[in-house]
Amino acid sequence: MATHCAGSFRCDIKIQAQFAHSRKSAARKQFAIPASPELMDWASYYPAFVASAAEPTHMQHTLTSEMRPLNRDVTVADIGCGFGGLLDRIKALRNQNADTGLYQNIACLRANTMKFLPNFFKKAQLTKIFLCFPDPHFKARKHKARIVSSTLNSEYAFVMRPEGIVYTITDVEDLHLWMVKFFEEHPSFERLSKEAEDEDECVQTMMIETEEGKKVERNKGEKFVACFRRLEDPPWP
Repeated sequence: MATHCAGSFRCDIKIQAQFAHSRKSAARKQFAIPASPELMDWASYYPAFVASAAEPTHMQHTLTSEMRPLNRDVTVADIGCGFGGLLDRIKALRNQNADTGLYQNIACLRANTMKFLPNFFKKAQLTKIFLCFPDPHFKARKHKARIVSSTLNSEYAFVMRPEGIVYTITDVEDLHLWMVKFFEEHPSFERLSKEAEDEDECVQTMMIETEEGKKVERNKGEKFVACFRRLEDPPWP
């Protein structure tokens, strides 16, 4: 299952999630922010995956009477800055497949992931994170608002499973070099080889199927891709 966290992307995975990213100054009261992942009501976004009474769940806590557990975890998050085109596409696909119930494994949330990502996902929950054409924040004084930094990479490491992949793509070379620098400097990640990137179908999808990817293609621009694997944590001494 996947969640979109700002940005539009769809890959063939289990359940996905998307978060529309917003200004750091956005107040908690603007969005429904769970106090912890255990209190996140995913059933409102994935009603097709609500667990029946006989099914096992992945919830490791006592639910409130209003909450309904899912029969699987959200495992993919797309963190970006737009989602209108994706929502239109999902709606059309669901209407076209109304008899089969397909395309229910993706949802879009509006939230400030720079502040609240660990409120939604527990440790080692995600297998994939997508950072597709994030805001480059060109001015030096705005670089602190970029979606990749030492601090944010530690949060991505926290919510990702070992061997999980962070996918990045941009048409701004300066931002690409920035993201590569901070991920390569982080002890929890290592960059994939060019060969591994070329063989990954998700890389090809985010290059040619996202709205920004198509726009860059029309403008004959260049796309810069870098993917990073989550490493196993070292043993405690």
